[in-house]
Amino acid sequence: MKKNILKVLVSMFVVMALLMSAACNSGTDKKEEQKEEKVESTEGADEETEKAEDSEEVDEASTGVDADTLIVLVTMDSINQYWVGMDEAAQAEAEAQGVKYQWMAPDQKDDQQQIERVNNAVAAGADAILIAANGPDAITAALKEASDAGVKIVYVDSPANFDAVATFSTNNTQAGTTAGEEMLAELENRGVTSGKIGVVSVNAATDSTVSRDNGFRAAFEGTDFELLETQFADGDAKRAQDYAEGFITQGCVGIFGANENCAIGVGNAIKGANAKDTVVGVGFDPSDVVQELINEGNLLCAMQQNPDVMGKMGVEAAIKALKGEDVGETEVDTGVSVVKASE
Repeated sequence: MKKNILKVLVSMFVVMALLMSAACNSGTDKKEEQKEEKVESTEGADEETEKAEDSEEVDEASTGVDADTLIVLVTMDSINQYWVGMDEAAQAEAEAQGVKYQWMAPDQKDDQQQIERVNNAVAAGADAILIAANGPDAITAALKEASDAGVKIVYVDSPANFDAVATFSTNNTQAGTTAGEEMLAELENRGVTSGKIGVVSVNAATDSTVSRDNGFRAAFEGTDFELLETQFADGDAKRAQDYAEGFITQGCVGIFGANENCAIGVGNAIKGANAKDTVVGVGFDPSDVVQELINEGNLLCAMQQNPDVMGKMGVEAAIKALKGEDVGETEVDTGVSVVKASE
């Protein structure tokens, strides 16, 4: 009997020991599982944090724009009021965008000087260059070097034969046609239906003024007026005046000045010859001097472009390009209007 009781007690003890051991092992396993889950959770959180940080770094890098970003405007010269207006608008937009800005322009219209300004812009660390090209070809090598260095190129007023982010300019052919139509209408009002017409322009290479010349001539197609060979003054007002005086001597009934300084030269020639009643002068880019010549009657009118719009939109496009964003339309006509005598 005692032996049986002893066997039962031993059996019970063994069973209890096994149960306790199983319970301990189960608890240990759960703790280990919890530890593993905690480690996995921590590792996952670290990975997510790293991904978020990497994403922020990519976002910052992809913008390509910060307070040290430099945009440079290179124009044909630094004299004409037209370029001054473009500079002011570009500078204002750059300040609004929180980037650095410089205007680098030759003191006179010269291909080599403009090339030097582009090279200087690259050396200064320009991220984008807004340029009004003197001609379609002379500047292209310098622009290619700038582009190869990572600089974004944007055309304002006059493009060159090199791919750029965008071009913001006047439809110069249409603007020239409008100038011709204004002159033709005034001649007809005076009862003049035939005669010689002179044109004073900048040079034979600048895309914008060549297009104006072509558009102007198109307005006289089918009429009895004779358009004489264009004279090029390289943007110099005194030379333009000399050429215009020559046209007056030849008996021209109308003279077109294809840019601001050419318009000044034409107006001064008509004024000097006291010929405002016999010669109709039409110009481009009504600066204060041109406006005075219009008010005096020595010029009929001038075509008003929007250099401020070109400057502003040029900076906006440069910023978008640097950020890797879509700049939208890449060939933008910034418009033109006819300015006559102030009331």
